[in-house]
Amino acid sequence: MKTTRFGAVAAVAVTALFPNSAALAHGFAGQRFFPATILTDDPFVADEISLPQITVSPPGPDGSRETDFQIDLSKRITPDIGVTIGGQWQRLKPSGLPAVSGLGPLQTGAQYQLFVNEPHEAIGLLGLNVTWAHTGRVQALGAPDFTTLSPTFNFGKGFGDLPPSLPYLRPFAITGNLGFDFPTKVESAGEPNPTNVNYGFAFEYSLPYLQCCVKDVGLREPFNRLIPLVEVDFTTPINRVPASQTTGTIQPGVIWAGQYFQIGAEAIIPANSRTGHGYGGVVQLHFYLDDLFPRSIGRPIAEW
Repeated sequence: MKTTRFGAVAAVAVTALFPNSAALAHGFAGQRFFPATILTDDPFVADEISLPQITVSPPGPDGSRETDFQIDLSKRITPDIGVTIGGQWQRLKPSGLPAVSGLGPLQTGAQYQLFVNEPHEAIGLLGLNVTWAHTGRVQALGAPDFTTLSPTFNFGKGFGDLPPSLPYLRPFAITGNLGFDFPTKVESAGEPNPTNVNYGFAFEYSLPYLQCCVKDVGLREPFNRLIPLVEVDFTTPINRVPASQTTGTIQPGVIWAGQYFQIGAEAIIPANSRTGHGYGGVVQLHFYLDDLFPRSIGRPIAEW
């Protein structure tokens, strides 16, 4: 009886923090809300848009610095099948040279919601991302002259099913990606195009979950909607170049999640000297189209 009553109270609390959450699909697995993370791919299909995302990368090994203005759109075709499309305007400032700018390559994706396990707050997604050739400013910004196919498995797991004796561990959650990059050309301009393995994780501590589903510790706006997190992401070549050419970043930050949108900000720290040096940062404004327009563009195109 105690468990049943607590579950009912928690469900009411979730609805209060995220109105209409039971009817909408962006990132819920049971009582767990997974926010749209900035660095790593999300493990759920959704109707959402990032508008904009601004990234100032750390200086590269050659001293160059890049600033990106990015837009990403996710759209559900059915409740379990979705597509994504994204593009960015890039500004590259090489060390000692004038800055150049232009469009980066077009990126699209297809997604299938593999499972959602509500009691265990677990979620999984299969995806295929494509970076298209000849869709950016090749000479100036190094946009690819080859298409890259990137199959991926994305997952999320909340720790709300831990025993009540560990209450303050239950707001933790982890999301992650495992995927590969398969270039359609083995070489461009005399340089090899390796096949890469990509792996990344986001470690989250949900204060909304703490408040609604563990213990009301008295947090008020805006702190009761904050989700501190650390994201890490790495790329390792598996052929054509040495595996020692791994690159990656570590990005601590925080997301504020409201009913209709979220705001996220993260620092960017290179994981090794091959990635770069110094620091960068990224901010993102992200809208939930399924909450904003539940009867029109926020719905799946086909309800089956």
